[in-house]
Amino acid sequence: MGVHASDAFWLCYLLSAVLLSARAVAGSEGYCRSLRTQGRGPRRDGHNEFRLRMEGDPDTYQPGSTYRVSLYASSPSYFRGFTLIALKEGREGTSADDYAGNFKIIDEGDTQFMTNCPHAVTESIPRRRTRIQVFWTAPPTGTGCVILKASVVQRKIISFQDEGSLTKRLCEKDPLRATEKPLQDCCACGTAKYRVTFYGNWSEKVHPKDYPRRANHWSALIGASHSRNYVLWEYGGYASEGVRQVAELGSPVKMEEEIRQKGDDVMTVIKTKAQWPAWQPLNIRAAPSAEFSVDRTRHLMSFLTMLGPSPDWNVGVSGENLCTRECGWVQRLVKDLLPWDAGTDSGVTYESPNKPNNPQERIRPLTSLDHPQSPFYDPLGGPITPLARVVVERIARKGEQCNTVPDTVDDIVADITQEEMEEGDNTPETCIYSNWSPWSACSSSTCDKGRRMRQRMLKAQLDASVPCLHTQDFEPCMGPGCRETEEPSPCMLSEWISWSPCSVSCGMGMRSRERYIKQFPEDGSSCREPTEETEKCVVNEDCSPSSCIVTEWSDWEPCSVSCGMGMRKRVRMMKMAASDGSPCRAEMEEVEKCMMPECNVFSCMVSEWSQWGHCSVSCGVGMRIRQRMLKTPALSGQCGEPLEEVEKCMLPDCPVECMLSEWSEWSECNKSCGKGHMIRSRMVKLEPQFGGAPCPKTVQRKKCKIRKCTPGRRRKSSIPSADEGSSACKMSPWSSWTDCTKHCGGGVQERVMAIKKKGKGSQSKSCKRRREVRVCNEHPC
Repeated sequence: MGVHASDAFWLCYLLSAVLLSARAVAGSEGYCRSLRTQGRGPRRDGHNEFRLRMEGDPDTYQPGSTYRVSLYASSPSYFRGFTLIALKEGREGTSADDYAGNFKIIDEGDTQFMTNCPHAVTESIPRRRTRIQVFWTAPPTGTGCVILKASVVQRKIISFQDEGSLTKRLCEKDPLRATEKPLQDCCACGTAKYRVTFYGNWSEKVHPKDYPRRANHWSALIGASHSRNYVLWEYGGYASEGVRQVAELGSPVKMEEEIRQKGDDVMTVIKTKAQWPAWQPLNIRAAPSAEFSVDRTRHLMSFLTMLGPSPDWNVGVSGENLCTRECGWVQRLVKDLLPWDAGTDSGVTYESPNKPNNPQERIRPLTSLDHPQSPFYDPLGGPITPLARVVVERIARKGEQCNTVPDTVDDIVADITQEEMEEGDNTPETCIYSNWSPWSACSSSTCDKGRRMRQRMLKAQLDASVPCLHTQDFEPCMGPGCRETEEPSPCMLSEWISWSPCSVSCGMGMRSRERYIKQFPEDGSSCREPTEETEKCVVNEDCSPSSCIVTEWSDWEPCSVSCGMGMRKRVRMMKMAASDGSPCRAEMEEVEKCMMPECNVFSCMVSEWSQWGHCSVSCGVGMRIRQRMLKTPALSGQCGEPLEEVEKCMLPDCPVECMLSEWSEWSECNKSCGKGHMIRSRMVKLEPQFGGAPCPKTVQRKKCKIRKCTPGRRRKSSIPSADEGSSACKMSPWSSWTDCTKHCGGGVQERVMAIKKKGKGSQSKSCKRRREVRVCNEHPC
């Protein structure tokens, strides 16, 4: 009884798994060691058909930061199984201490931790796949360089490379070195829009030592998207006056002024309001966020914010590159933020008195060994727990893109923002379109009614059963200079951004706020509504030497009650004591009454969320819904709680059927007399995937008979050889056989005999180029 080749492979695969599991009984370390020895058998180079990639393609890692790691196969390759590990450089994986960082599963249906080696990630189910993704959290400070390695299983071939596209080496980022700049120019096209969200983690629970219970806060966040020609701040550099004012006073006014002076080197100013107190649960206060844009020349993002009270301590990001090496835009970036010293003040505790550094020192990261009185001091020199986390998410792309790695569905869906959803647009959620093109010129050049058109492209159709229509749009128009009777379409403006801090620290100054134009009128006219407002402000009315200098008031805290009459307060802190030593007479806390809705009138109570419903598709990417209900009666609009949630769901890939070309013409008969055969073939344009039906035969034969062979005479081919002297034809020798069109399952080869010289006379008409075809690689796949 014979065994099919593919059956034999899977039998071998299962036996190998059983042997590895048996070996693991003796100890998990021995099993993990077997991951390293996989590469010692026959291996294949892979020619870059498989690649291990970390988003952003960094050469260094920030301790404690989280990165997205992808393993993918370039078309038409695929893989059935894989193993992914992260080792400290020079280690063999023989003990738990050899492994670096921690993996986190993104899709449990696709990936899992290896049962007997929890440091390794492997496939959940052996099946054809072209891409997997996991998160990897970098190890703590002092780990050194790390090697990420992947092994890939595709039928009988195992690729495991010590160097190359399945191995990535990362070394710990040196915090004392000047902030790294991109090594090469950005090659991405168009623009990208991002949202940066700041999550403060500086609280008494996480950082209990000497935590300032009074007036703890984060200052207003200030930054920009900018070019390589501008540096807001960097490790090893010196703080500008704007950075000093943020670091010591929490005032972003001078920093914003410096940013705006950079002109074309800056694309967007990034601002969020201050947070008083520094930490509150997210269900009470949403994390502050801001939106900004980048392009090919201004693809870096930097910001900083002060933790107060402090001498000159901040957190932030410097020159973060949002352009990838594949000429695309980073989809998501998460960074944990550690405190740094601006080098302008020598204080060592949160509330140290002002001690300016003269001369000014360089910007440097704070460490746990700086000073015994430091709130971050650790005699063992352990890492400082991050004070904040920043999440940067791409929310849209504009213009033609030129990324060399094809977009995933996640990439496409990420570009669909609320701003792009038009009122009355009944586009199904399963149809993903590009942005509308600009309106065409009007079909009428006079004041008679005409039409103009705009178009959009279908990027993805998530559900083949739902038609995707409406790729063209028309509207009435008139020629240039003609006015409609209706009012022109108005400007669309954003909400006002919060007021900036006062421009002075004592006396009367100015403050400003701004908003931006979301959409200009469609008739091309300019917007007349103001986009900037200024007003007077007063801080520290008494500017005499006997008065202290205080900050501006914080935002009002939430009301102390949820219904009826309550109280709320706001606070401020002293920046500088009176120069003559007089006590500070300014009030540091202000309290007022607040009125909430009457008690027992209405209470919006909802049930727990139901279980997620079934996925809307049987394969591929779909949507699923969960719901909850109101427990109390309410009129429409009274309860702002959402009653329905929708999320994407992923099921096994849909089967892809085999696609074949048309049949070729029949070849010439392979015999010059008697019985022979002819051949025709067709090519496989797309191999079946994910359970699709196997391809049918690609070669067909049929019998042929030219004429009877004369008995007793030697059969002679009707095709003259190159050595035969013929007055009618001179032929070149037969060419070599071409490569077989398939590696298995039956392909074809051909060779030709070209005409070297045609003779004269009537026989020259029979002088033709000759072609022979034969079957090859008929063994089953």
